[in-house]
Amino acid sequence: MSNLISHKADPLSGPLKVPGDKSISHRALIMGTMAIGQSRISGLLEGEDVLNTAEAMKAMGADITRAENSDWIVYGVGVGGLCEPENALDMGNSGTGARLIMGLVAPYPFHTSFIGDASLSTRPMKRITDPLSKFGAEFHGAEGMTLPITVSGIMDPVPIEYELPVASAQVKSAILLAALNTPGKTTVIEPTPTRDHTERMFEHFGVTISIASHGTNGKAITVTGQPELKARDMYVPTDPSSAAFPAVAALITPGSDIIIENVGMNPSRTGIYITLQDMGADISFINQRLECGESVADIHVKYSELTGITVPKDRAPSMIDEYPILCIAASFAKGDTIMRGLAELRVKESDRIAVMVAGLKACGVTVSEHDDGMTVTGKTAIEGGAKVATHLDHRIAMSFLTLGMRTENPVEVDDGSVIETSFPGFRALMNGLGARIEDKK
Repeated sequence: MSNLISHKADPLSGPLKVPGDKSISHRALIMGTMAIGQSRISGLLEGEDVLNTAEAMKAMGADITRAENSDWIVYGVGVGGLCEPENALDMGNSGTGARLIMGLVAPYPFHTSFIGDASLSTRPMKRITDPLSKFGAEFHGAEGMTLPITVSGIMDPVPIEYELPVASAQVKSAILLAALNTPGKTTVIEPTPTRDHTERMFEHFGVTISIASHGTNGKAITVTGQPELKARDMYVPTDPSSAAFPAVAALITPGSDIIIENVGMNPSRTGIYITLQDMGADISFINQRLECGESVADIHVKYSELTGITVPKDRAPSMIDEYPILCIAASFAKGDTIMRGLAELRVKESDRIAVMVAGLKACGVTVSEHDDGMTVTGKTAIEGGAKVATHLDHRIAMSFLTLGMRTENPVEVDDGSVIETSFPGFRALMNGLGARIEDKK
């Protein structure tokens, strides 16, 4: 464990580039493995979560190496070409990696065991195992279907049609990955759209996939299984979730003016920026373009006086990981910021609702907890001075270090090492802009 403490910052300035998108990085390694030939990945996030996915793909037959120019080279085995791993796949802290790969291996006739760290081992997997069982796979896990879990795949999987009971890109993607090695057509119906990185990646690799309207706002996504995929080069834009931390830091620190370069602007991921703009944030998107089917832009952020709003519930799927850092922005906004419809936050790396509420109260922020969210009442001056328990949650750690950049007294987090799972180099990057984050002496 590494205690970090964040002091009041100088105005933040300069251009910066945050690490690659975590969601796309996981999928790039998986799809490179599913293709035949050499795929080159530029901009891959080299955080612990993604590196664990790379090790898992290697354990099942892929040849994955890092080139001298920091690109990653994947020699894939093709759909149907995975081999049984000799040891359990250690997914560390990554719920995304665990869930996606469970879907990938479900239609293979071998056994795959999954283990993780203390945090991941408490997170429920039943919402993944239930639909994957319909393909014919069997799952053996701890009570409540938590890790460690062993997947017993099936020789002759059957295609399914499955309607998501809750909006979840991870559940959808696990099913779509299972569909790759399943004959026939598998359909996922999502009543509420979620992030669509898997669909875009499938199209990039030539998977036969169709997307049709379903109901009022939903979609029906159909994949034809057992394609022969050829290798493709991939570009991973920088992570919009990671970019939200320096963006909010600039918004709350007087005199700040930064540009965050090459940020993924997938419409299913931009809810945090739309919400901040609704609160009065001076945020603009410049140099907009397309890279491998994904929208990319540079984000220009200036210090702003924010006003609290009621965040629309239907926006939650496009910013579910960003509510902790939104709480920090809300702490300095005029009036109340009301966030509801966030029950999924209770089963993330931590119970992010309870943990955020406890940490904010300890720092002197006025906040009330709801069963499905929270309300934050902003103020111009916040005392700080607290030590916050991160509960092995990287986004909690980064959020409270961001808060400490504006509070009257420093804010400490009990474990900064967890940040490496998603944002390696966070402290150095922020300090380079004007922050003062250091090891607790």
